[in-house]
Amino acid sequence: MTSAPEQRTAAPARPGPDPSPAGGRPAAPATDADPDRGALRTLLPVLAAHRATTARTFAAALVDQAALVALVTLAAHTVGTAVVERAAPSATAVAALVALVLVRSLATWREMDLSHDLAYRVLAELRIRVFDGLARSAPARIKGRRSGDLAAAALGDVEALEFFYAHAVAQLLSSGMVFGAAAVVLAAVDPWLVAVVLPAAGLLVLAPLLEGRGRAARGARTRRAAADLSAEAVETVDGMRELLAFGALDRRRARLRDLGERLGDAQRAEHAREAAAAAVRDLLVVTAVVGVVAIAGHRLSGAWSAAAMALALGALAPVADAAAALGQAGALRAAAGRVGAAIGARAGAPAPRSPRPAPAGPLGVTLRGVRFDYGAGPVLDGLDLTVRAGETLALVGASGSGKSTCAHLLARFWDPAAGSVELVGAHGDAVDLRDLADDELRRTVAVVGQEAPLFHGTLDDNLRLARPDATEEEVRAAARVCGVDRIAEALPDGYRTPVGERGTTLSGGQRSRVALARALLTDPAVLVLDETTAHLDTAGEAELTAALAAASRGRTTIVIAHRPATVRRADRIAVLEGGRIADTGTWDELSARRGAFARVLHR
Repeated sequence: MTSAPEQRTAAPARPGPDPSPAGGRPAAPATDADPDRGALRTLLPVLAAHRATTARTFAAALVDQAALVALVTLAAHTVGTAVVERAAPSATAVAALVALVLVRSLATWREMDLSHDLAYRVLAELRIRVFDGLARSAPARIKGRRSGDLAAAALGDVEALEFFYAHAVAQLLSSGMVFGAAAVVLAAVDPWLVAVVLPAAGLLVLAPLLEGRGRAARGARTRRAAADLSAEAVETVDGMRELLAFGALDRRRARLRDLGERLGDAQRAEHAREAAAAAVRDLLVVTAVVGVVAIAGHRLSGAWSAAAMALALGALAPVADAAAALGQAGALRAAAGRVGAAIGARAGAPAPRSPRPAPAGPLGVTLRGVRFDYGAGPVLDGLDLTVRAGETLALVGASGSGKSTCAHLLARFWDPAAGSVELVGAHGDAVDLRDLADDELRRTVAVVGQEAPLFHGTLDDNLRLARPDATEEEVRAAARVCGVDRIAEALPDGYRTPVGERGTTLSGGQRSRVALARALLTDPAVLVLDETTAHLDTAGEAELTAALAAASRGRTTIVIAHRPATVRRADRIAVLEGGRIADTGTWDELSARRGAFARVLHR
């Protein structure tokens, strides 16, 4: 009795202190076809936390470029003096050249060191912000997306921004200042020199700006192709056994080849345009230098002619490099847009402004007037349900009736569009889940689904995921209740045996037992089991249910199940139909009425 409509991805509208756009549903992720023109600008404020390093990086880049321009200009003047005036360079000139070489060497090393240190620190912060955004907006943002695509956004797109932070920002600022100073010197030497250099510099900067949309589109195509290939590769590795079993590996290999070729085509197209842009930049610089040579040859004499040509070239070279950086940064707009969208994702269930503690003692659960939809018609439509403290309630209904949605609301993956979900104490004091801090909620309510993946690590690591500080005896006690101790005994290294990524070395039933033991380790007041025992055979389920009942006296348990034997063991049964509770009672009471419960059993 799983619910197909419950797999839709949109989040509901909801009231609260942090309403989402479009009536509460999360905004659609930015598409790669039309990358946000301001995506890179929105990621500049992250540098604010690294002001000192940013300033030092800019200073090192400024000294590096200024030293280069001064070095080539002084060298040209010295050579011109030696050739035209047949005079040996003075000791002062030689000392200045040596000093400039040393200064530039140190500045280049320092700028590279600082810029990459800054970039990697910023990228580390961006990764954390992306993961925070994905966690904050889960499951609405994650549900339905491929894990390889999420990995591309969380890792690949962030990594691609290294160039922007390591090179583009400091280089653009320092190139502008160095060119301005060089232009002033050229104007002092001869105004006609500036008249030649300025148009070339303007065209160098203007060219990547005019082609910005095309660069962004090509960059978006490359990022999209890389994400598709990543997603397909991850799924192929995860499903290798199934692909081999059904003889589908060759078809999958062909699919990977096609995606690889698509990525290669996108990369070649991007690199070809970059090569053409580089040729245009070189042509502009050469044209400007030729113009300077022509003017200097007619209007200047002696060593200053060579020095003016070198100064013009030295001033334009950083501008050309900055234009190249600007162009490459434009191609990163799609990656920046995806990173920015993940960082700025709205919370599906925002944190309370003034958190309240959960009531003390055993807790009941009340769903009052709950309405909820995934964007395609109501799933819950004014649902009212009360689960008494310490009671085991079985929630049943036809496929699509909203059973798993109730579990999602109790886990506060989403908030209801209307109504409330409350924890009720022994004295009638109630607290809405929206008023609980997340840590408090996770300690109080545990939801275990049918597919509860394990993580790469040992069996003990996976059990301690819920409580890393649990004692060994506490871990072993929870394991005994769920039969995990017998699983550990059969493993070569017991609890220290690696279970493989997603627990692939264990069966589905074993993974369910581990997931349930992990939840019990938190000793929750409310335990929600959403088809958790579906992978167990009838005998194993009966054994586990009996063990849970003995170990969970006083705990409120909500069981979503389709097996009649599981439902029969509950203290009370609630039947979901039409988005509401159609009937409640014991097995015998509901069977005698032959109403909604009978219809569920018949299906």
